[in-house]
Amino acid sequence: MKPEAVLPPIAKRQLGWFTRYIHFYLRRNFHGMHLMQLSPLDNLDGWPLLICLNHPSWWDPLMAVYLSQRFFRDRRQYAPIAAAGLAKYRFFERLGFFGIDPGTRSGASRFLEIGEAALSRDDGALWVTPQGHFTDVRQRPVHIQSGVGHLTQRLRRVAMLPVALEYAFWTERYAEAFACFGQPVFIDDGRDRSAKEWTACFSGALEITLDALSHRVQLRDESAFEALLAGGAGVGGVYDLWRGLKARMRGKKFEPEHGRI
Repeated sequence: MKPEAVLPPIAKRQLGWFTRYIHFYLRRNFHGMHLMQLSPLDNLDGWPLLICLNHPSWWDPLMAVYLSQRFFRDRRQYAPIAAAGLAKYRFFERLGFFGIDPGTRSGASRFLEIGEAALSRDDGALWVTPQGHFTDVRQRPVHIQSGVGHLTQRLRRVAMLPVALEYAFWTERYAEAFACFGQPVFIDDGRDRSAKEWTACFSGALEITLDALSHRVQLRDESAFEALLAGGAGVGGVYDLWRGLKARMRGKKFEPEHGRI
């Protein structure tokens, strides 16, 4: 069977609708979404792309879909999801998600099969959260599951891109969402190392990316980031209504952000 034959179809129109909804939903629930890049993304052109993210929160899949469509729209992109979760949200099947049973031989086999098929294409991308469960961004060392190492050993050519996600409150009522694209690992032949060695390599790359993002988040230096989305601000309700009226009476523009004077 050819690798392409096992790849589930992607409904581009539905993916476009869902991406627009995510855009709205993120803006509604965060004050801002911010991006760091440790390496130019155009270095990845022509490489199959294995994207390894950390997994700190419920928001991670939505962040991943947003980033995938903002920065890698021209790729055919896939992501594994627990089969039990997919059963509740069947429409995800048409967006590039495929169900696996974690911790089972059949689940591992399906992950390797579809992962290898997706990454056999130069325009393919596979998004994974290899920590396997929710993990605090401060936990060190970073441990990831061996599946990505076994997958890489089956591939001839691939680039692994570590992506760090973090969420923090700065000066506003709403939290800030952060993403960092790390330094990619370019692999000319996955057989050059063992699965265990690739797993250790990827763990280290993800940890470096997490540390870089965490440092900048703690500094609260907005200039270190590219602004991707601007969302909710201010207290809301009667208090902001009064603040807005007072600003207009003084001939000033109303700035709802707490950090603005």
